[in-house]
Amino acid sequence: MRNTPSSDNIYPVGMGITAKVNPDLPLTIARYYQRIYYCSVVGQPDHKHFAYFERELVAPPQK
Repeated sequence: MRNTPSSDNIYPVGMGITAKVNPDLPLTIARYYQRIYYCSVVGQPDHKHFAYFERELVAPPQK
């Protein structure tokens, strides 16, 4: 089972989210691997991805 994506994530890939350290920066979850969320900056596809643990992300408000 090595190098296979995990399925224990609570945020799906493609979801818009923010990080606690910079809540004004809109992010999109690009990948989830080994309990780490790799996020891209919205509107900046060439920007490097940021890596966050679940506890470092802010869930979007429920509608």
